Amino acid sequence: MPGMVLFGRRWAIASDDLVFPGLFELFLRVLWWIGILTLYVRHRARLDCAGGVLLSSYLIVLIILLAVIICTVSAIVGVSMRGTICNPGPRKSMSKLLYVRLALFLPEMAWASVGAAWIAGSLQCDRIVVNGIIATVVVSWIIIVSTAVTIFIVFDPLGGKMAPHSTASPSLPGSSQESGQFLTGLRTAATSVWERRVKFMCCCIGRDDHTRVAFSSTAELLSTCFSDTDLVPSDIAAGLSLLRQQQDSVRDSQEPKEVTSHSPGSSPEGDLNAELENCHHYMQFAAAAYGWPLYIYRNPFTGLCKIGGDCCRSRTTEYDVVGGEHLHCHFGSILHTTGLQYRDFIHISFHDKVYELPFIVALDHRKECVVVAVRGTMSLHDVLTDLSAESETLDLGYDAQDCLAHKGISQAARYVYRRLVSDGILSQAFSVAPEYRLVVVGHSLGAGAAALLAFMLRSSYPHVRCYAFSPPRGLLSKSLHEHSKDFTVSLVLGKDVIPRLSVANLEDLKRRILRAIANCNRPKYEILLRGCWYELFGGSPQGPPTELDTCGRVDLTQPLLGEQSLLTRGSPLPSPTKYPPLYLPGRIIHLEEEGASGRCSCYTSQYTARWAQESEFSKILIGPKMLTDHMPDILMRALDRVVSGPAVCDACPAPGGFGADDTRAPL
Repeated sequence: MPGMVLFGRRWAIASDDLVFPGLFELFLRVLWWIGILTLYVRHRARLDCAGGVLLSSYLIVLIILLAVIICTVSAIVGVSMRGTICNPGPRKSMSKLLYVRLALFLPEMAWASVGAAWIAGSLQCDRIVVNGIIATVVVSWIIIVSTAVTIFIVFDPLGGKMAPHSTASPSLPGSSQESGQFLTGLRTAATSVWERRVKFMCCCIGRDDHTRVAFSSTAELLSTCFSDTDLVPSDIAAGLSLLRQQQDSVRDSQEPKEVTSHSPGSSPEGDLNAELENCHHYMQFAAAAYGWPLYIYRNPFTGLCKIGGDCCRSRTTEYDVVGGEHLHCHFGSILHTTGLQYRDFIHISFHDKVYELPFIVALDHRKECVVVAVRGTMSLHDVLTDLSAESETLDLGYDAQDCLAHKGISQAARYVYRRLVSDGILSQAFSVAPEYRLVVVGHSLGAGAAALLAFMLRSSYPHVRCYAFSPPRGLLSKSLHEHSKDFTVSLVLGKDVIPRLSVANLEDLKRRILRAIANCNRPKYEILLRGCWYELFGGSPQGPPTELDTCGRVDLTQPLLGEQSLLTRGSPLPSPTKYPPLYLPGRIIHLEEEGASGRCSCYTSQYTARWAQESEFSKILIGPKMLTDHMPDILMRALDRVVSGPAVCDACPAPGGFGADDTRAPL
């Protein structure tokens, strides 16, 4: 529901968010009240001392004050349990109760201060009583400070602007123009707020031109995604929980997919087995580009011992190592991850800035190729590159209607391209091994940069190949996606959120959350409890809600700005010119976990591999592994199991040029 309006401004908390905090506070207050009452009753005779009258008065007043607070908090919890997310009517009295509760903090603070002053004096009373009073004063101040921190957390900088519209009727005639102007002003203010937040969180990085542009791009993206609804964070959590259960309910009701077999494609690269083996091989280079942090993470007990000598050793080599710190540690981890010799590396760069990614260039004698591996997200600079999500045109010389790509990633790819070509790095590599072919690889952000880099290198190296591991979906336009099938293979694991993440998919997820919330007739605390139980212990998922009626579906395109409905007021969709639909690169191999995924250990999971259509990644899937499936170590472990398992079917053609039918190969 909308954030509550208190003191003339909106807050980032709803009236049904106070069940769990209230129960926790109630538990502490009741224990505290019982302890003080027991202290007073059992040790009242020991208060006959100098200052004992003051302490006795302090305890009596505190017992009465706590009793009033307990009654108030009980009423708040009871009211917060009423109604549903979309039906706040039964909770109309919540604001009055909160005013009363906040007013009670004044005498509580005053009495805690008085108690502290009395304790600071030299009281000649029983030590047990004095210690009990000290504990009471300490607990009082802990609760007061905790409340102040909570108020700071739920403070909404835009609350003053949204409060008048949160309580206004959404159906006033002739208000559409006013609503549009309000939303435009709100988004502008939200962009300014987000830019300040981003600058604060990234205060430790430089402020060059690229960084300032990235700050603005990131702020605009975040304001676009979050400023046009009046949902609070707990509403989103409840919506995700509902979507997760609905998703599993739909999956369980579907019949198993039919496995079909076709003759192999005309090209040997259409063979799923061969591409899986290539992915397994080149993933080592994509992981090596992360340097020593990922190596230590993957080998927590032995990693430091293995590369410790390299960290302390100063070695004169024939390769270039530039940028960053702990370069010898990075190089030691790269040697252990790839299994190559130090002389096989042409260039290693850990220079890291906004739109400038680290990369390595090495000679892979086993596959007879020059490998360029681009690092994925690992710093705040990389996060800003990720979030610069506007589209920009790529001048690739192709006859295509739209050559659009993710701005931040395309800028990063251009940087690596300039380094490879202008600095003569590739020329040096091919002067050593002129008969080798060129392969570009990367994971996550590095996968997106590698895919675009392969486009840029095609004119000079027409046989370049790209292997993109867990690339972001909002990467390139439809025409470039189709063209990239000739030389790019993407690998996606399970429910990994990044290959499904784009501005368009976020908008779709937001509307699915709104639909799930609008159709649910259970209170929020029950949704969250059931969701936690379902994730921990399983059980029968909550089925999908009944569809909205015709009026509801019309309103579904218009996010919330009023208490009557979650779907009532309009807001402009993200600009189609700035955030057009963008897609994954190349042909896509999807590794899916066998059986019910999400609760079994990743160390015992088994996977099936198949060629997938890009459209299968047009929705964000909710699950406990949507984040862990993106981790490079998990992906490497899955590839190990796939490649070391039973042989896959050779008759599984790839989509696009190698056959468009969707087939599955058990591994």
